[in-house]
Amino acid sequence: MTIADQIRERLQNAFAPSELLVVDDSAAHAGHAGTEGASGETHFNVLIRSTAFEGQSRVARHRMVHKALGDLVPRIHALALDLDV
Repeated sequence: MTIADQIRERLQNAFAPSELLVVDDSAAHAGHAGTEGASGETHFNVLIRSTAFEGQSRVARHRMVHKALGDLVPRIHALALDLDV
């Protein structure tokens, strides 16, 4: 299972989102620090729309996502999050 698939699965389970988009943007960063050579899977853009974020600050929402991703976080070099209700 790819890291993108694992991200998608964990976020789906944690937030039951109305919208979830996980984009592996690693190819655009090939050759710079933090990439994993040919394996990629280091840079991701994630969009989530979930009522779980209602009433939560931006920082709290980011913490919720990082907690849901757990042990994947150290394996990800860059994670851009677009989180809303």
